[in-house]
Amino acid sequence: MSVWQAAMTTSKIMALSKASNLGFTALRCFSVSPGRLSSKKECKVLIVGGGSGGCALAAKLSSKLGKNKVILVDPADKHYYQPMFTLVGGGMKSVAQSCKPMSQVLPKNIEWLQEKAQTFDPQNNTVTTATGKEIKYDMLLIAAGLQLNYSKIPGLVEALAIPNGKVCSIYSPMYVDRTYDCLRNIKEGNAIFTFPDSPVKCPGAPQKIVYIAEHYFRKNNKRNKINIAYNTALPVLFGVKHYADALWPIVRKRNIQVNTRRNLIEVKPENDTAVFVNLDKPEEKFEEKFSMLHVVPPMSTPDELSKCKELVNAAGFVDVDKSTMQHVKYSNVFAIGDCSASPNSKTAAAAAAQSPVVYKNMLAVLNGKSCKKSYDGYASCPLVTGYNTCILAEFDYNLNPLETFPVPQNKERYSMFYMKKDLMPLLYWHVMLNGYWNGPALMRNAMSIFNFAKK
Repeated sequence: MSVWQAAMTTSKIMALSKASNLGFTALRCFSVSPGRLSSKKECKVLIVGGGSGGCALAAKLSSKLGKNKVILVDPADKHYYQPMFTLVGGGMKSVAQSCKPMSQVLPKNIEWLQEKAQTFDPQNNTVTTATGKEIKYDMLLIAAGLQLNYSKIPGLVEALAIPNGKVCSIYSPMYVDRTYDCLRNIKEGNAIFTFPDSPVKCPGAPQKIVYIAEHYFRKNNKRNKINIAYNTALPVLFGVKHYADALWPIVRKRNIQVNTRRNLIEVKPENDTAVFVNLDKPEEKFEEKFSMLHVVPPMSTPDELSKCKELVNAAGFVDVDKSTMQHVKYSNVFAIGDCSASPNSKTAAAAAAQSPVVYKNMLAVLNGKSCKKSYDGYASCPLVTGYNTCILAEFDYNLNPLETFPVPQNKERYSMFYMKKDLMPLLYWHVMLNGYWNGPALMRNAMSIFNFAKK
């Protein structure tokens, strides 16, 4: 063997040895990869969704069950206090004030998987995430909320992407700032506000922004040049007659045109035109020019949830008993908040009232007992009617008033506005998300002795 051949042979041996070591190192790193080791997980309680209900129950359950017994799955890095978006749209609050990092609002003794729940398998008690992690649970709480389907209205997403455009929406942190911009930019013409033909979160919000806008136009001396129309897919102004009867005089006094059963089906940003359909006569379509268009998008439960037909009803909502919030088929599955099929108004206040019921019933089932706690359908909607007034609507499953305070709540009051603007955010961040707020039932009972003031 020549010196050159020997050198080459030695070089090859060293290269093979190095490659072998690299391969072993890579294999070793792969085998101990945290992702691989944790591709299968188990927990006592799995919570899907880190919104109002998910956070509140995570705090309650983890405090009771102890460290690392609860896993919460949610891909978001920020938690938004969505009831504040109406105020952001009116320039009374900022987007920054409406959110906090998710890591700050979740309890420390749970495991948070910052991923999306992709597949639900209730027969095998598992949920699989978008990255393939399979989580096996003893009990599942679905708190997935509603998704905003802006793309289901042709032309809407394109219109919302136009810088300094005329189309806005308070329902998404992506677009909420555009609403105040639109209020400032419009000089004259038609300001149109919509309510979609679908379930929505906080069904009072679509008209709250109408009242705020009208007040803004008056304050800035341009109201007489702007026509305001509220086009709602509903057959009524508000679902609870007690409060609708109080709202109708307001819209008449402020010259707000209300068109019921009118649904937005297309936006034409190239010529500032909105296309509506008469839901009672689908052959009738209307094209309306706008100088400002506020759109509430159609909503639904997340696609990943609605495709699991074992868990949801025909409308895609988690099929629960409306009293116990327990799934009608799977006793170890519960739901809370907007994604549940309970026929209550979808509000943060409803989630707060549901939270003690869901918590107690989940613990009962974990202990082999039956559900005893019952939810009465309580929901609250602070109907902001301007920059200093609010009607606090509170009601139950039967759409009967279920009011907390010993004064008539179907009247515009500054006190209710102050509570909505300044007190409720504090209550939300510091009490509800920590699992301590169960709705105003105790306060209502305590104040009932003063109800003579309403008479």
